[in-house]
Amino acid sequence: MATHKSAIKRIRQNEKRRLHNRTYRNRARTLVKKARVAIESGNLDEARQATHIAVRDLDKLASRGVVHKRNAARRKSRLMKQLAQLEK
Repeated sequence: MATHKSAIKRIRQNEKRRLHNRTYRNRARTLVKKARVAIESGNLDEARQATHIAVRDLDKLASRGVVHKRNAARRKSRLMKQLAQLEK
């Protein structure tokens, strides 16, 4: 366990940020899952809308530093790839 005041404060800050970021990460996972379900259902309009919402949320998370920008880019790419398959 940390004994320096600065280390103790840093532990408190990290825990607070972890809990804060967890809510945003969970929301992103939910939105991506909704987009995938919409794509699998075959409803093109619903799939486009759900994918747009999920991509926008992933962009926000990446800009805030909740997830790494490449992590967000990879997830967006996979979603858009699935959507493109549906549109064919």
